[in-house]
Amino acid sequence: MMNALDLPGLKTHLAGTSLKPFIAALDTPLAAKLAEGHGDLKRWQAALAALPALSAEQIELSGSVQVLCRAQSHQQEALKAALKALMPWRKGPFNLFGIAVDAEWRSDWKWARLIPHVDFRGCRVLDVGCGNGYFLWRMLGAGADCVLGIDPGWLYLCQFLVLKRYLPQLPAWQLPLALEDLPLPAAFDKVLSMGVLYHRRSPIDHLLALKDCLKSGGELLLETLVIEGDEQQVLLPEDRYAKMRNVWFIPSASALKHWLKRLGFIHIRCLHCAPTSTAEQRRTEWMQFDSLANFLSPTDPTRTIEGYPAPKRALLLAQKP
Repeated sequence: MMNALDLPGLKTHLAGTSLKPFIAALDTPLAAKLAEGHGDLKRWQAALAALPALSAEQIELSGSVQVLCRAQSHQQEALKAALKALMPWRKGPFNLFGIAVDAEWRSDWKWARLIPHVDFRGCRVLDVGCGNGYFLWRMLGAGADCVLGIDPGWLYLCQFLVLKRYLPQLPAWQLPLALEDLPLPAAFDKVLSMGVLYHRRSPIDHLLALKDCLKSGGELLLETLVIEGDEQQVLLPEDRYAKMRNVWFIPSASALKHWLKRLGFIHIRCLHCAPTSTAEQRRTEWMQFDSLANFLSPTDPTRTIEGYPAPKRALLLAQKP
């Protein structure tokens, strides 16, 4: 697994930058993570080992995420079986050698909301809680110089490694670690936190940690659940929210802007704010568990099954002075 992470490539790419000491210090947290393991890791590694030997003839990362070449039917069958063994796929979609992976989330819709407002050209980007790394590839397609994703989920890493297997030359890396596991310097031009804040018991500390990773003048892209209300309005669910137990603070968009301002961010803008639709988050062939439709009240789709306001998400952009 360590070889699949391509740490030598990451070290080479970041040699001579302020991130060099960070890369040198990765061995200890990664060794601890590997020792911790996961009960399904061997099965997921077997799926990676079963990927057919294919070479990309065409790569599309700007309008979508596609890796294409002429593949024989038995190669496509082997590829589909390996990809199915890595279900559920939460972020997407992907098209890998003719196999369309229709993930739970239409992450391309989120990307379409974001990209008109952000210039990634030449940037070094950190994606915190990156899932399977979908946005890493989109940012490379938008001209980013280097993208690093961190997410403690082993399955997400294995899904990312499928793409990395076929695109080894591209400057994208993912580590199975959480932000608090890493002493990251203020070395990134952009930092993303998409769908993470409401899972944090201390959202202010999370926002400060994100700010600490940014260079002066760098930008934070923050997407999270919000509710209606003024800058003092915050929902703390009594237990579950939309069947999720690990949801803590859901602020209004105004409160979130207030938090960012209090923490010293400037040029704070809300780029998009709208209820999440069952067309954007849904059950598919590639994610066969409950999805948004199952989390809403059967009699009132504007409420969750617990009676809270239905999921609404805001996308904000803020700058570090």
